[in-house]
Amino acid sequence: MKIVIVDGYTLNPGDLSWNILSALGELIVYDRTPIELIVERCKEATIVLTNKVPFAKETLAALPNLKYISVLATGYNIIDTAAAKEQAVIVSNVPGYGTASVAQHVFSLLLEITNHTGKNAGWTAEGNWQDCADFCYTVAPITELQGKTMGIVGFGNIGQNVASIAIAFGMQVIYFNPSIKSTGIGTQVTLDEVFEQADYISLSCPLTATNQAFVNEALIKKMKPTSYLINTARGQLINESDLAIALNQNTIAGAALDVLSKEPPPANNPLLTAKNCIITPHVAWISTEARKRILSITASNILSYINGSVNNCVN
Repeated sequence: MKIVIVDGYTLNPGDLSWNILSALGELIVYDRTPIELIVERCKEATIVLTNKVPFAKETLAALPNLKYISVLATGYNIIDTAAAKEQAVIVSNVPGYGTASVAQHVFSLLLEITNHTGKNAGWTAEGNWQDCADFCYTVAPITELQGKTMGIVGFGNIGQNVASIAIAFGMQVIYFNPSIKSTGIGTQVTLDEVFEQADYISLSCPLTATNQAFVNEALIKKMKPTSYLINTARGQLINESDLAIALNQNTIAGAALDVLSKEPPPANNPLLTAKNCIITPHVAWISTEARKRILSITASNILSYINGSVNNCVN
């Protein structure tokens, strides 16, 4: 059985082992695969593993030997799951692997907003503290999280983990979720109420056909001028032009983003030069521990398939 990984580098740039997967079949690993080479590289594969390389209907139709796609992530919008089902190709994902890692990154962004650790460390590294007239100095005001309101959009595993950390900081938690979530953590409110009331808003929802660019001018205008938007989910959830305009016009205090609509971003993405905007290069998921979990869960998914059952099927 041939197993092909089409974009393995981000998952394993060399610090992990592929042995757990190579034990399941003939494994071929490509660091990256351009779209024009997908069919050529996968034409003999029974199983394909992909992180961000897309498999559209036309691509699937050109791969008659393909029986199983394992997405090396939780989100699977890169796969035409309906077309895969029509072709009897099973698609699975890896849920829950990055809950702790992503929630931790939400707070690394939030603490940079409130404590400016990077700015202050950079200022010191430039030699400015030595010349300071006082024993201490800060390049920006520092804000306590205690008593502030954290608003969370999407209250699955990651959203709930973010909520628990926020409560540990002494924050009030409100959240929006399309369905009722009775977790005992925080207060469920409407989407408008999250954007109207929260001091910090964290997007923790999946990207769907109905919520693309839902964070737009109208919703951003509901935010307080002192509030911040944090996104570690999917860049396509935000109308980036609307957010950039709001930042540059001081409609809101700032944004902290780990994802953009196109990655890597083109040089003309307006958020790259927007005021008060922190951007990290899609690293919330990438802790060593999280990547090890991806490998382990993926191996379990594939083994179940080989043995005649299906784990974490999304189609």
